[in-house]
Amino acid sequence: MRVHFIAIGGAAMHNLAIALKRKGDHVTGSDDEIFDPSKSRLQREELLPDRIGWNPEIINSDLDAIILGMHARADNPELLKAQELGLKVYSYPEFIYEQSLEKKRVVIGGSHGKTTITSMVLHVLNQTQLEYDYMVGAQLEGYDCMVKLSDAPIIILEGDEYLSSPIDRRPKFHLYHAHIGLINGIAWDHINVFPTYENYVDQFRIFIDSIESQGSLFYNSTDEEVVKICTERDLPGLSKIKSYGIPKHNIINGRTIVETATKQYELNVFGQHNLQNMEGAKLICMDLGVSEDDFYTSMQTFSGASKRLELVKETEESVFYKDFAHSPSKLKATTKALKEQFPERTLIACMELHTFSSLKTDFLPLYENSMAAADKAYIFFDPKVIEHKKLEPIDSDFVKKCFKSDNVEVFTSSNDLIDKLKNEQWHEKNLLMMSSGNFNGVKFEELAKELFK
Repeated sequence: MRVHFIAIGGAAMHNLAIALKRKGDHVTGSDDEIFDPSKSRLQREELLPDRIGWNPEIINSDLDAIILGMHARADNPELLKAQELGLKVYSYPEFIYEQSLEKKRVVIGGSHGKTTITSMVLHVLNQTQLEYDYMVGAQLEGYDCMVKLSDAPIIILEGDEYLSSPIDRRPKFHLYHAHIGLINGIAWDHINVFPTYENYVDQFRIFIDSIESQGSLFYNSTDEEVVKICTERDLPGLSKIKSYGIPKHNIINGRTIVETATKQYELNVFGQHNLQNMEGAKLICMDLGVSEDDFYTSMQTFSGASKRLELVKETEESVFYKDFAHSPSKLKATTKALKEQFPERTLIACMELHTFSSLKTDFLPLYENSMAAADKAYIFFDPKVIEHKKLEPIDSDFVKKCFKSDNVEVFTSSNDLIDKLKNEQWHEKNLLMMSSGNFNGVKFEELAKELFK
């Protein structure tokens, strides 16, 4: 195939471009801005455009497909040329569906836990030597490309609920038509796209309806909204509907041990959120033919998804974890997990308000008590970021009021926050730093060396 990518620099787009080239297709692309790591990866695969910008002259009738990224606009000159020529224009989820028509499609959805569950499934399939393709939205350790398309009989898809493209406003996970679908949690996200909570929840109902006839639906029994939409009506077209929760386990000397009727398995991951993610992954793997013992044995060597409760440094009396958490539900689960794992230690949890949603005045009250499990909770936001995103200004008092817990202290300077951490005595204390950013350039490994001397 001859395939052209409009907005090739996107996180999923550049991975798909690389996967298609490795499959033997002829791939070209363009973009008006490309940053690392996409830029370096495209350059290494000889896919980096010769020049930055849009070039409608390269769009011609010899192309078999155009793949349109979300970063492009509906009036993109290359898109307009493709439409004028009557070329087939795909969003990337639509294209992946077309490429996986003969495969068993596993789609992992939910407001949180998608990447972790997906990475758990991939880890177990690797350990049990099952052949599979995949598409994951985040970079996982051990993979140099987060899309693979081959003749494997299975494809594992991280089911993002965000929009598919500028001209296809359907959520991505509606387009995959899963044979095995999972919903892990529902917490209002992408409020710039889904204006009401009910509108957001409806997207998951549509996802359930998109599962193929005689398919499987697995859902998290600890999430009330998920339980509601998975049990509120009959689903006679599905052959299997199962819930999962938190498995029987013990915490001994900071290590989590899961128990079955016949055996115990010591894990590297911890926290109720991770354990329920694992149980969701187990149902998927068992539906694909993996035994329970093989699943848990494989999970003993799973060390976690990148940026999800990722260990930065550990000493005999302290640990430092970083996490991608930024939504209220993720903050609450991650903070609680680390406190429960080391209940005797003081927990200092830091969080950066960085995303569009988290900085909106009407969304901030949803953070109520989301960091109450920490002994000290430090919230950082940069007023310049708010200005750049053209949002309504907020102040420290308003943020503190929204979090509604006495342990909260708010910072508008990253330097002040880091100085606060440097002045702590780290005897029998743990540190957790959560953000989809980096606290204005903090290098976590260097900070760890300085704090835990």
